[in-house]
Amino acid sequence: MNTYLPQPPEAEDRMVEDAFQDVLQTYLASNHRKKVEIIERAYRFAKSAHAGVRRRSGEPYILHPIAVAKIVISELGLGSTSICAALLHDVVEDTEYTREDIEAAFGEKIASIVEGLTKISGGIFGDKASVQAENFRKLLLSMSSDIRVVLIKMADRLHNMRTLGSMRPEKQYKIAGETLYVYAPLAHRLGLFAIKQELEDLAFKYEHPQIYAEIKQKVSLTEQHRHEIVEEFVKPVRQKLDEAGFKYEIKARVKSAYSIYNKMETKKVPFEEIYDIYAVRVIFENDDDSLEKLRCWQIYTFFTDGHRIHPDRLRDWTSTPKANGYRALHLTAMGPEGKWIEVQIRSRKMDEIAERGYAAHWKYKTGVHDDETELDNWMNTIKDILANPEPNAIDFLDTIKLNLFSSEIYVFTPLGDLITLPSGSTVLDMAFAIHSELGMHCVAGKINHKLVPISYRLDSGDQVEIITSESQAPQSEWMQYCHSAKAQNRLRAILRKDRKQLCERGQRLFNDFMEKENFTPTPETMSKILGYYHLPAKEDLFLMLANDEINLSAKELKEATRSRRSLLRKLIRNPFASRKNTQSGNAAETDGEERPKINRKEVFVLHPDDPEPNYRLDTCCSPIPGDDVLGFVDDDEMVVLHKVSCPNAMRLKSAYGSRLVATKWGGTARKFLATISIDGIDRHGILEEIAAAVSQKLGINIRGLNIAARQEVFHCELSVQVDSTETVELICDTLKKIKDVKFAKRTS
Repeated sequence: MNTYLPQPPEAEDRMVEDAFQDVLQTYLASNHRKKVEIIERAYRFAKSAHAGVRRRSGEPYILHPIAVAKIVISELGLGSTSICAALLHDVVEDTEYTREDIEAAFGEKIASIVEGLTKISGGIFGDKASVQAENFRKLLLSMSSDIRVVLIKMADRLHNMRTLGSMRPEKQYKIAGETLYVYAPLAHRLGLFAIKQELEDLAFKYEHPQIYAEIKQKVSLTEQHRHEIVEEFVKPVRQKLDEAGFKYEIKARVKSAYSIYNKMETKKVPFEEIYDIYAVRVIFENDDDSLEKLRCWQIYTFFTDGHRIHPDRLRDWTSTPKANGYRALHLTAMGPEGKWIEVQIRSRKMDEIAERGYAAHWKYKTGVHDDETELDNWMNTIKDILANPEPNAIDFLDTIKLNLFSSEIYVFTPLGDLITLPSGSTVLDMAFAIHSELGMHCVAGKINHKLVPISYRLDSGDQVEIITSESQAPQSEWMQYCHSAKAQNRLRAILRKDRKQLCERGQRLFNDFMEKENFTPTPETMSKILGYYHLPAKEDLFLMLANDEINLSAKELKEATRSRRSLLRKLIRNPFASRKNTQSGNAAETDGEERPKINRKEVFVLHPDDPEPNYRLDTCCSPIPGDDVLGFVDDDEMVVLHKVSCPNAMRLKSAYGSRLVATKWGGTARKFLATISIDGIDRHGILEEIAAAVSQKLGINIRGLNIAARQEVFHCELSVQVDSTETVELICDTLKKIKDVKFAKRTS
């Protein structure tokens, strides 16, 4: 928890004044024009407006805008306009002052940025789906008019994350989830690497505090050894750099806790088996832009002379920058003790742009800057999505996320023009990237004189010719071939026009049928019909009727109106709808008894050992006691559990923050099913030893065992009944002690 000890008024005033002077000194030390007077006026204005107001931690509220202003100048490198807007960013929302007051005192530009920040205040998401989507659109619209709005919003979010300890647990989950789902990807796209990394680590710290602490401790324990390895690795390179007359600095870098955790989860390996924790960055001073790339390659040769280079890990982003403007030369070389070490070679300018993203571009801006074209392209895609927004808020967020957090591939047109696409893009994505008409009539592609279908996935370096036909028309199944936000959005917009006409025809057919059968189509009736056909919305029913995919009959209508609502439909339409009627074990709850309201401000204690547990497990991630879990309160005040890291929970955290309740395990008597993945060297009797170790030695009930060997290596999937994650860890540790077992890890 962030604790603030109350202080006398004079001491508080002195603390606030010192914090502001720190901002001012940082600004004066920068290379911006020194507009101190307007910054001081903004500070006095904000201090007066927020007088007497305190943050949840108890500290004076004005310390928050001052901290945001400090991030804006020290970590984003922005100037006086942004510093003033940061100091004033909460004034219009939280006080009696208006936009007009800000404009009269500080001018139109600062007032405009403050207004943009006010529109997207209070986090992106509210309680209603329409509100969430609308607030997110405002964020993106404000970004397209002045990118400083979103940069200051990033600084605001970063300070809120740094002080998240003073919030209640369920608020911490909501804000951390929102940060991982939207703000970190947005920082990535804007090239704010340092901020993106810190946001991810802070969110990870509050979502998985124990795992975070363990990883940080392990990183700390290996620090001295790591430093010795890196120093030995760079020693010959330092000598060559000195001889060549370079002015430079070499930084040793360690992966962030969040990226280490991600790699452990993705590869299902322990910390000790993450080999690319090491990284070295060489940053050289460069006074001639025309020699920048040449000098990168010169330093590259200094590494190749004394080290073995990994042939598949050379990345040249000096010639083709990433979509967020990132430029550098990457290589991976063999270091001492057989450790692979990633090396990043950057000029000082490249480094600033890598760390501060588009905020740093302004420092080097001279007229039209080539590096800004990718940002412009991305902003055009954002505007295109905003022009044809998804009605469903979660779908809208997912569409935007496609364009936020995807790695890029680089492909070429037949004339040699370079096109940047998200990794995994298809021929159809490229067609839509070039022009909507090309996408609508695309029938195939041609790569290296070979004909490929529209679903063919492209690789970096492919030269693609799009083949079209006037008779070709967009199909709904094309959606599965689209991996870029632009293609998905354009295709949805085209299909929506066709759908509208078909839906109208289907609705007429439906109404005629209901009238003929003397049936009144009430909302309840419609729900049951949709449940019967496993459809998410009535538009889908009308569409299927219009396409002759279903034929309503009097018999089916009666059967449908008697049936229960489809579980599938509930999941699609309302993730919090109660499922008690679908589970035989909860029949007693259908007798009209209402559950007591759950206090979402308190930690909810889970009782797995009760005959009827006071929660329900969601099947998407199947958590067990000991997992980091959080609860979502459904429509019947039942707590539905997800693992904190579950992708579905990630989306729900972002969109339904008001439904969150912090949880903790209160008992472990009940048994849960867990799956353990085992790999090793195959030999006679290994299966018997595995079974004996689990069943006889540990007394664990085995519910399933599937083993397969290929040549000398075996893979085994073991299903066991356990009471907690501690038991799973005990099983894994026991299995690893068996001769020739190389790997044992829980996979579900």
